[in-house]
Amino acid sequence: MIVGVLRKGFLLLSLSLLLFVCGVYSQDTAGVKINMYSQTIAFSDTDSLAKQSHIAPKDKKSKQKFSPINIYDMPYSGSANYTNHKRLWLNTGVLFGAGFVTLGILQMLPENTTGWSTAELRKTPFFQRWTTNVKKGPVWDHDLAIFNYVLHPYAGAAYYMGARSQGCNIFYSFLYSAGISTIFWEYGIEAFMEIPSIQDLIITPVAGSIIGEGFYLLKRNIVSNDYRLFGSRFLGNVVSYLIDPVNEVIGIFAGNPCRDKKNMHDSKNDALVCVPWFTTFGHERALGFSISHSF
Repeated sequence: MIVGVLRKGFLLLSLSLLLFVCGVYSQDTAGVKINMYSQTIAFSDTDSLAKQSHIAPKDKKSKQKFSPINIYDMPYSGSANYTNHKRLWLNTGVLFGAGFVTLGILQMLPENTTGWSTAELRKTPFFQRWTTNVKKGPVWDHDLAIFNYVLHPYAGAAYYMGARSQGCNIFYSFLYSAGISTIFWEYGIEAFMEIPSIQDLIITPVAGSIIGEGFYLLKRNIVSNDYRLFGSRFLGNVVSYLIDPVNEVIGIFAGNPCRDKKNMHDSKNDALVCVPWFTTFGHERALGFSISHSF
């Protein structure tokens, strides 16, 4: 019975995620639908934001540029939704890439750590393994506690922050975390290696979202104090990368409005800066980037 309920829940979750990624917008606390674009200024409340966001021109020929709303500029709300869909898709792509890298790392670990027998896996064709494992699952797994009750909740929190920091409210951030952990990981790439796990299907999104909202509140405090925690820029930056790794790392290359805004007013230019470069040596060419961080 439990397996049947979980399978039905998985189908409902898949439908919810499909609606989410198709661009379903929520309403803010005043009941006014928010456009994802607004002028790049700080607002004192969600009502003024709602009014201001509606002045964005609908004329595609207009040269005036608008920037996505930075949720860290807004008062705290669990229901207001200002999703930056373009950046959220970028976060999703990076998470997919990181998932494949993680799977590769897990394959290199000792068999007694992951429970994946290389000899057994080779007996079944690659794609047939996925079909077989999905049909058998989900089951109660016997993985190490550090995987089930530490790393999976942390991963769920990182997924949650991937959406929360891009303006999603609590509900959509939970759906996003559940979608990544369930559809992409448990019933996606990990199903090529093992049967989906009951604990992981529940713990990763549920515990991850609870922890993730705590991470979000902590990051709001850090951002509001110019990336300081207990008065320390070093500690503030380290913790920011730990609690919101997706947005902070991508922000090095794609821009981080929290840091960009701070750098406009901070003469010390306390920021992580990435500078791409291109050079030639005779008939050879080379490209790369330099990263610097000052505190």
